[in-house]
Amino acid sequence: MAAYQIGLYEKAMPPRLTWRERMKEAKMAGFDCIELSIDETDERLARLDWSERFRRELGNLAANMGIPFGSICLSGHRKYPLGSGAPEVIARSLAIMEKALVLACDLGIRYIQLAGYDVYYEDSSPDTVRRFGENLAKSVEMAARYGVILGFETMETPFMDTVQKAMSYVDGAASPYLGVYPDLGNLTNASLLYGAPVSDDLRTGAGHIIAAHIKETRPGEYRDVPFGTGHVDFPAVIGTCWELGVRRYVTELWYQGNGTWRDDIRNAADLAHGILNPLSKEV
Repeated sequence: MAAYQIGLYEKAMPPRLTWRERMKEAKMAGFDCIELSIDETDERLARLDWSERFRRELGNLAANMGIPFGSICLSGHRKYPLGSGAPEVIARSLAIMEKALVLACDLGIRYIQLAGYDVYYEDSSPDTVRRFGENLAKSVEMAARYGVILGFETMETPFMDTVQKAMSYVDGAASPYLGVYPDLGNLTNASLLYGAPVSDDLRTGAGHIIAAHIKETRPGEYRDVPFGTGHVDFPAVIGTCWELGVRRYVTELWYQGNGTWRDDIRNAADLAHGILNPLSKEV
């Protein structure tokens, strides 16, 4: 049995691929699982209403291909945030949460990554923060009922750009169904803003980090940065995650519409395995 698992963010591959093709490509590149995206687009939000038959077929395909869905990246709350002041948006936000939990159960997924925003397309305020906390509590109750673990992604906005900030909500919930799923690239940028080493921030989440996104960034740039061209000290930050008991990782990168995507995902897998494999042999 492998000592760790590496997942591939679905958006690293061309959207034109079938699920069978995506699973084949991910497995050939050296990944163990795929992270499913439920973002704010109508196309991906519609996945929450996939039929029971399609869910069974997709689950069976993943089992037969030997590369399951390991997690869901749920960023649909950017458009329908938990901290919104509009009752209809809050209702949609909570409906998205419950539907995502049901989908996770149907596909055998145990982890959902939540975007750490109270609101996204409007200004944060004490009221949006309060409503976020209230509706997060409802979400955690739902997660406990379905037996699926939620984890905050550390984002690019001041609301939740560090593990320490995420932990204020995790500690408040005091539930085994809410943890932190940090983005190591975003944390590296936050470390420049606050002057605190990434590894020190990661340690504030000891015992509550359920997985980690391996992503490259540059100062002020949070996405579409090719691996090896940014400033993330992957050996150091992954090493700290390993020290803290983190054994699940997902490489986050995006398909850029060019012909290098196969090389890009293989390079991401090689980077992750190249760091994690030696660490696993030290145990």
